[in-house]
Amino acid sequence: MPEAGAVAETGRSVRAAVLHEIGSSSLDIRDDIEVAPLTAGKVRIKIKATGVCHSDLSAMNGTIPVPVPAVLGHEGAGEVVEIGAGVTELAVGDHVVVCWSPQCGRCTDCANGKPHLCMTYMMNAFTDAPFLRDGQSVFGMAGAGTFAEDLIVPVDGAIKIDDDVPYDIASLVGCGVMTGVGAVFNAARVEPGSAVLVIGCGGVGISAIQGAKISGAATIVAVDMVEQKLEWAKQFGATHAVTPGQLQSTMGLLTAGAGFDYAFEVVGRSDTIRMAYDNTRRGGTTVVVGVGKADDMVSFSAFELFYGEKTLRGTYYGTANIRRDFPRMLKLWRAGQLDLEGMITRRLKLDDVNDAFTAMQAGDVIRQVITFD
Repeated sequence: MPEAGAVAETGRSVRAAVLHEIGSSSLDIRDDIEVAPLTAGKVRIKIKATGVCHSDLSAMNGTIPVPVPAVLGHEGAGEVVEIGAGVTELAVGDHVVVCWSPQCGRCTDCANGKPHLCMTYMMNAFTDAPFLRDGQSVFGMAGAGTFAEDLIVPVDGAIKIDDDVPYDIASLVGCGVMTGVGAVFNAARVEPGSAVLVIGCGGVGISAIQGAKISGAATIVAVDMVEQKLEWAKQFGATHAVTPGQLQSTMGLLTAGAGFDYAFEVVGRSDTIRMAYDNTRRGGTTVVVGVGKADDMVSFSAFELFYGEKTLRGTYYGTANIRRDFPRMLKLWRAGQLDLEGMITRRLKLDDVNDAFTAMQAGDVIRQVITFD
């Protein structure tokens, strides 16, 4: 039973955006989705704002595995409206950011200082459906499903924030900002005065650029094919912004041909991963941030791996410790060092979610936020 003070709303229908089939180009907006009954160790959250992330599109096209039918969305913030038995960390009325990859704090990965690799809850996303329709299971993307008015997550998947943080700002921390800034802070550990390359200037790429600026990088080169994104990149801290065709000459000019100290690939394609690696100096670090397809292979020769002595690594969820890093992102926002307001290009309603994907694919936006109030 919920603890005293909880507001029981089990069985209530909510509006949600549902993916019925992998490969579909649009989501189905429905008002007959029920939130599953609350169980021990979980909380019900009324979603107030949710970002539209490229990973939602990757779920639709099959790049990211998602069981269907599923409510998409994973970058959200809201208010706790009900708590399950045994929950003591949160109370009804708390404001929270949804974490789509909860960290239990108890498993081997968490104990070894790699909580971002915690798998305690992740497999539940394929077996534990947080929604129902006509008595049938409806899953949530990555165990979340923030394109819904309400959702249920494990208590470890809801990180408390101060009540004065606007929900639209808070929502961005739940994925894109944490992934991009975390790649810089946690995965690469960019040093002051360094030269940084960022390939891909969507919401995560812009976040990586801001992270590099905060870290004190002297040179930040942004690469994208969309002219508007290059302009945005300069607004958020890039010292140079070029197309892929201009990268080689720019690298030669700025690094005397040696390459960048750090290169971040924020696209998720083998050719751009290769581009990032090739433009990293000997002994430098290449970080793969973008989510690519499982069958998109990247080749390296045995000699170049030996001779270049470069670090090539991935970063999952910005290599984040969410209990440390979510508050850290908001502290940087409060200090005026991390511009989250400026990243929100459009605010829209749930009915506009399919238009949001069109705008995203056209490169017309940095981040779009759906609000429910």
